Parts: sequence; structure tokens; C-alpha cells
Amino acid sequence: MTNPYENLSWLPAAPQDFASRLAKASTGEHLCALANYALDSNQLNRLAKKLVALQSADADLSALAPFSLGIISNATTKLITPALIGTTLRAGIALSVVEAEYNQVAQAAFSEHSVFGGHKPDAVLLGIDYRGLPLISTPGDKVAADKNVVGCISYIKTIANNICSRMGTQIILQNIVPPVESFSGSFEGRLPGTLSWLIARINLELDALASVDLAILDAAGLAANVGLTNWHDATLWNMAKLPFAQNYVPIYSDYVCRIIAARRGKSRRCLILDLDNTLWGGVIGDDGLEGILIGHGDATGEAHLYVQQVALGLRDRGVVLAVSSKNEDAVARKPFREHPDMLLREEHIAVFQANWSDKASNIRAIAETLSLGLDSMVFMDDNPAERLQVRTEIPEVAVPELPSDPALYGRTLLAAGYFEAISFSEEDRKRSAFYQQNTQRAELLNQSDMEGYLRSLNMEITFTPFDATGRARIAQLISKSNQFNLTTKRYSELDIKQLEEDKNIFARQIRLADTFGDNGMISVIVCRIFSEAWEIDTWLMSCRVLGRCVEEAVIQNIIENARKAGASKLIGTYIPTSRNIIVKEHYKKLGFTKTTRDENGTETWELNINKAKRLSVPMTVKNVV
Repeated sequence: MTNPYENLSWLPAAPQDFASRLAKASTGEHLCALANYALDSNQLNRLAKKLVALQSADADLSALAPFSLGIISNATTKLITPALIGTTLRAGIALSVVEAEYNQVAQAAFSEHSVFGGHKPDAVLLGIDYRGLPLISTPGDKVAADKNVVGCISYIKTIANNICSRMGTQIILQNIVPPVESFSGSFEGRLPGTLSWLIARINLELDALASVDLAILDAAGLAANVGLTNWHDATLWNMAKLPFAQNYVPIYSDYVCRIIAARRGKSRRCLILDLDNTLWGGVIGDDGLEGILIGHGDATGEAHLYVQQVALGLRDRGVVLAVSSKNEDAVARKPFREHPDMLLREEHIAVFQANWSDKASNIRAIAETLSLGLDSMVFMDDNPAERLQVRTEIPEVAVPELPSDPALYGRTLLAAGYFEAISFSEEDRKRSAFYQQNTQRAELLNQSDMEGYLRSLNMEITFTPFDATGRARIAQLISKSNQFNLTTKRYSELDIKQLEEDKNIFARQIRLADTFGDNGMISVIVCRIFSEAWEIDTWLMSCRVLGRCVEEAVIQNIIENARKAGASKLIGTYIPTSRNIIVKEHYKKLGFTKTTRDENGTETWELNINKAKRLSVPMTVKNVV
């Protein structure tokens, strides 16, 4: 196996009794478990039909988060839709799809009488390929070629902008896969006006459109990975206007699923690494420092070196690195400290678990130390038995299947798309350092009492109104935060801008710094202002600052501002989900009184501002007006 994209090779092979397991499935959890195999199009279709059947039977689907997707394309998408529904179960999402008819792009985007009608999907997949663009081949005429690129981009932007404004939704914009054929050989891409030249420029312009509200689906990159000749099936296009070869429906669906999952804050954040025969060849406890294989000049050593390069590359993009190894701690750390060819060093690892406990127990300890959910974890281990044990005991953790050749370990991990990003901010770049500092804070806590520990951090919390500078990061936090999130309402970057300008909204972005460094933006609040009451519409916080009295500082800030505005009470709402159970008692702890609870578990809480006690917080409070 050299191309992991062909059959989703990072997932375990579908069990032989898949059909009988599917027949017995009766809950959303069962469907999620079945989706986490390398399924073909037929199996994904059957999974989608089972979801519909369970929805009709009013089965327990509480493990699934709903997401509605509109699809607009110049190609036929009806054979892709069931696979999309089956695939998104892999991310714990129950997908509903509304499709525009074949080649009705403009009609779907502009007409009030389109299939979307009054629908407001959570996102719209805009899948236009090169045959749906007004491309005109003008070899050698750069002026005409440049004009053609501008016209194509203008067409796509007009479609996307109209969808956003009319439906108020986010866009997943598929970039353009070039055709196979080349008229000028290797010179094709350098000759202005050829299709290859035009499409390359268009894709560069499309990348520039990416934002929190518009994600680029890299279909061109996927097609390049599997091969353009394989991707384009001329017979299927001529017969049924199918956009690509049908054996690539599962991987295409997985690419779409990754973006949807990232929109819902379900991208993974932590990579946990085994050591022996994963980061290096051999067993450090048996072979010693001189006997392990790593570094240049040896095929196996270079393969494991690439795994480290991948890990460091992910760390640079905000992924937290941890170690879980069955080893003596001092022995396991020795290569990190002394081997000259090691790229990874101890300072790159946020949590180092080397002991003789089972891997599942160590992973739970890592998650607790980092204050991250288990569904944020990816565990990479060359040992099939260890992988099976973790999958069985902690199904929330992603465990990629690895091939027998270590040269393909890094490629397989990246192909799996666990760490899909729809944006990248300064906060993301620093995330690994944030969690590294959290480990240092935990060590300090072990040496003192809680009150003394908090005071010793010299924390400074800063409250700043929403503004253009923080807008993208605010929207990112709102889209990704699931655990400490009272209502899990989602607001786009455009929505954030409107909140900034609304005089009946009190909104704050909140940052925290301490002795160990800047934690960045760690919380967002949105309150709706009424004459006598303020309603807390959105309150979310990064779990990495739990237990540091941030909640108390935030509520104190809200109370002070509400009191100045003449309000007499605060109203808070808790909308339960499968992932925000940690905030179930949030308002109770802050002195609120529960007033209502409906049949779905949604609770309303109230606080009398005039009777609220002033809370003492172990930090300096800074308000930026």
C-alpha cells in the first residue's frame, strides 16, 4: 500500500459481519462506531439509510449533533449525498442534505423559488468544476487570459456572496480540479491562456477568499494525490455527468466531513506518540541509545525521522504533542536528551507518560492533565494490540491504522485529516506553548495549596469589546468550543460584526496572562440588553483555564456593567449537549436560581444583581474600552 487515499487505509477494515451489526444498530452511538471503519460507497449508503430509519423510529440519537448542508453543483451529486450522510456519522454528526438540481448553480443561488426556498442550511457546498466555469482557452494571449481569470473569480464570488446574504449561511467552496489532457506537454502550465494556466491562477485567487465563513475544499489536492487520470472518468461524465470516478466517493466524502467537523469544533488537538518502533526503530530499553535506528543513512532510521518531522510540523500548527510509552521514565527520556539525530526534544512534549500502565490509562491521564476531552486525542502506535486496546476502551480517541512499512507512518497520519483547520491564527500557533505552560502550572500546584497557587500565578484578565482585530478569533472560538459552552450557539464572522454594531448587545473577548505567559483569548461572552434584565446569550471558555476563577471574574464583570446600565437581574440559559455536561452546574455555583426546565433539559437561571455578593478573584482585572 503506497497511497492511503485509495481505501481510507488509516481506518480499520470493515468487519465481515458489518451487515448484521448494522441491522442490530439502534442508537446514534452504534452508527458512529460503524462509521469508523473503512467503508465503501455501498456500505456508507446503507449506513445513511439506517440513520433515516432510526430518525423515523424516534430512536436515541442524542450522541449525534445535527448539521444541514446545501449542495450546489454543475455536476450530478445524487450518488454522493448518501455517502456524505454516512461519512459524517464518523464525526458524530447527523447530516441532512438539500440538493439543487444538476447544473442549476445560478438558479439555486439567486432564485427565491429554488429548492432551498426558506431553508437556512448550516453550510452550502459549492462544487463547481472546470466544466461549470466560463473558461476560454487563449494560448499565448496573457491579456485575454488575465481577463478570463477575473471573470471566473467574479462569477464564483457573486454566487458565494449571494448565498451568504440570502441564506445567511457559511460556504464550503470546492477549488478547481484541472483536466488530464495537456496540449503542450510540460510547457502547458507556463503558457498563459491554457486551461492548466487558467485553473492554477483561479485556485490561487480562490485561496485568497478563505475566511471563517468560507472554507476551501481542496478537491484539486485530493485529485492530485490519487492521480488526475484516476480521478477523471470520462465515460461517467459523458453518461451521467458524475464529477469524478465513483471509487473516490468515500475519500471525497471524508474531505467534506472534515470541514463540517472543524466547523463544529471537532478537529483533534493533541497527538499522543508511542516511542519504540514509532519515533525510532528498535526498543530503547533493549537496544540502548546506540542501537536504536533514527537519522540519515539508514532507510528505517529515515522513516522514523520523518514521523518526527510530521509531529513537529503539526506542533507548529498548534497541535499539542504528548508521549505514552511502556518504559522506564529515565530510559524513555534518554533519546530526547542525548541522541544527536532526534528532532523531537523534551521541550516539545507537553505531557510525558512513560511507565508500565496500559496505554488507555495513560491517555486518560494525559487528557486530564491537559484539560482536553478524549475526543481531542489522536494516538499513534505501531503495535496493533495497543491500538486495539485503546480503540476498545476509549472509542472517543482516534487511532490510525499503520501500515507495515514505517516509511508510510507519517503519510498515513496526515492523510487521515484528524487536524483539519479552517483557519489559522496567532492563538493557534501558540497553542502548544499554552499547554506546555499548563503542565508547568500543574507542577506548581502540586507544591502549594490552591489559593496560594492561584495568587502565585500573578494573573491578569483583560476584557475588551468585540472589534475587527479579534473578530476572526472570536468566530473561531465560537465555532470550536463545545465543552465549556452554555448554549453552543454558533455565530459567523459576519454575525460577529453585526453584534459589534448592535447597541443592545454587550459582548466581550477575554484574555488571560500569567507568570508563565500569555494564554491568549480564552473566553467570549455575549449578553442581550433589555430594560430590566440582561440575558446571557453566549458564554464559552477554553477548558485549559478551568479552576482558575475565570468564571467568577467574568460574572463579576457582567454584573458591574449590567448594574451601571440600570438592570436588576441577569438571565442565563443552559442548553445541554452530549459534550457540555461540565457546565451543567455552572450558574448554580455562581449563585443563580433555576426558574424553568423544559422537556429537552434546557434550563433558565436568574440572578438578582442587587443582592449578588461581590466575588473576590485572585487576579488583576483590566477593562479596555
